[in-house]
Amino acid sequence: MEKDIGKIKKSDNTDIIVRIDDFGGNRGITIREFVNSEKYTGFTKSGTRIPVEQFIEFRNLINAISLNDINADVAEGIKEEEIKEVEKAEEKVKEAKIPKENKETKGQKKLKELINK
Repeated sequence: MEKDIGKIKKSDNTDIIVRIDDFGGNRGITIREFVNSEKYTGFTKSGTRIPVEQFIEFRNLINAISLNDINADVAEGIKEEEIKEVEKAEEKVKEAKIPKENKETKGQKKLKELINK
């Protein structure tokens, strides 16, 4: 099963693709560069794969990054609507009780079950 989640334009001929896939019988999240050029079209070796068992930990790491942590010059390119969305999400994360690393919540267990179907 492959499900593309989205893509980010990196350059004129390269996108970063995020997808849920099943590689070697193991489900996970793949974040990989996709090139569309005269010489080659397809995925490159540049990227990473997050096993489903580590997805919650990965998501928590990403959610822990605030716009204040990002260089101001880089943040200038972010649209104001996106900044507001990120700030709202950051507030929700702060308000939420983050489970201990080794304890799974019912929601985490349900997510793993859904992904592994």
